[in-house]
Amino acid sequence: MANLIYSPKDILQQEFKTKMRGYDPIEVDEFLDNIIKDYEAYSKELLALQEENDRLSAKVAQLSKTQGTQTRVQPTEAPKSTAVTNFDILKRLSNLEREVFGKKLDQATPAASAQPNAGNYTNADASDDNEKTRQF
Repeated sequence: MANLIYSPKDILQQEFKTKMRGYDPIEVDEFLDNIIKDYEAYSKELLALQEENDRLSAKVAQLSKTQGTQTRVQPTEAPKSTAVTNFDILKRLSNLEREVFGKKLDQATPAASAQPNAGNYTNADASDDNEKTRQF
């Protein structure tokens, strides 16, 4: 903010010399009184705007911190969805292996057909899982 030359008090206390044919002192005093009122109003408004600016700057800083924290939290949530995706991939891979290698085992040994899910970690129906794999 620029340095002010006159304060409201300076304007109020300013006295002018009178000369012959000078300005009407009453009219000058009334004009200066109005200037003082405007000057004080502008000073109050300036202070209010500076306080609002400080408050909003603090709020922006707080929101920036919060947003920065949220962006750091989001990457930690990503592995959960990746773990689910990895589980789905492993399940599909297991179904594919069962489909491919299960037929070879069925042809090689009839005992493997008696227990189709014996080597698998799930007890789900093999035909249902195979249908889901084919749809993928």
